[in-house]
Amino acid sequence: MIVRNLKIFLQNIRKNSLVVNTILETQNQFDIILIQELPWSEIRKIPSTTNCEGELLMGTCHYPNWIAFVRTPTCGNDFPRVITYINI
Repeated sequence: MIVRNLKIFLQNIRKNSLVVNTILETQNQFDIILIQELPWSEIRKIPSTTNCEGELLMGTCHYPNWIAFVRTPTCGNDFPRVITYINI
C-alpha cells in the first residue's frame, strides 16, 4: 500500500475536552490527529476484587469514527502528553 496524500492535524488543546470533541466531530478530512496536552481524568469507577468502592478508570475523549492510540500510564501522576487518533 502506497500512501500519497496523508493528512495530519496537530493541535495543543491545553487540557480542554470540549476542544477535543469539536476537533473529532469536525475534522473528518484528516487521516491522523495528534493532540498535545490532552485532558486525562476519571471516567468512572469499575468493579474491583480488591477495593469495594471500585477502581478508577482514567482516560480521555473517544469518538466512534476515530481509533485512539495513547501510552498507558505507569502510576497515578504519569499522564500521557500526546494522543494519536486515526480516522477509520
